[in-house]
Amino acid sequence: MAALDRPLIDLALRLAAAARPIARTYFRQPIPVDDKADKSPVTIADREIEQTLRRILAAERPKDGVIGEEFGADRPDADLAWVIDPIDGTKSFITGKPSFGTLIGLLCRGEPVLGIVFQPISDELWLGAKGHPTTLNGQEVRARAGRILEQAYLYSTAPEMFAEGDEADAFARLSRRVKCTRFGADCYAYGLLASGCIDLVCEADLKLHDYTALFPVIEGAGGKIADWTGAPPPFVAGKVPGRILAAGSAELFDEAKDILAI
Repeated sequence: MAALDRPLIDLALRLAAAARPIARTYFRQPIPVDDKADKSPVTIADREIEQTLRRILAAERPKDGVIGEEFGADRPDADLAWVIDPIDGTKSFITGKPSFGTLIGLLCRGEPVLGIVFQPISDELWLGAKGHPTTLNGQEVRARAGRILEQAYLYSTAPEMFAEGDEADAFARLSRRVKCTRFGADCYAYGLLASGCIDLVCEADLKLHDYTALFPVIEGAGGKIADWTGAPPPFVAGKVPGRILAAGSAELFDEAKDILAI
């Protein structure tokens, strides 16, 4: 596929705009929190945002697939499939921390070609699209290159996402090598990496809706993102959760990948 068509980019931006007032309405409000089967929390904000975006897509792109965190997959094998995480970082959302975001990705025959990371409280929107540089609120951004591990700032959502044993040991090895490790940024960390503020994000237990949008954002900023082995994760609904590593440069990615080897 050549550079992504502007109408698809504009539609993705309108989807993000539709999510904004819903997230802002419920943020820091006393809303009920339900636990899903996997014990992860979900709120009315998660459900309402995804339902709203699905309605827009059904009206404007009825033949496209839609894969959402809360309401499953419709036509996931379509040539174009939208991947939605309405509130990535629900635990942050329900505790009043503005590091959550709405993730909107687009797959073209299984390849991620568009991604949005949108923080609706601070109104920061990172947009990555095939054939276009990544932007933050319309201004081009670049990941930070030229760092070695000992200079690197590393982010991850939470230490408990790494299973005990080999996985936890691998992350601990990486954390010991970098200059600074911080937790709790959710998808916002990937925006920070694309903007050149940090150098690495290392996570595990991510699902399709968690990582699809991140790939065009990081790659369009000159960074590298893949699984811990350096291979692309499966861009297929229902596959097992993945371990994701993102870096400001291919060289730093390779350094981190070698340390994470299990």
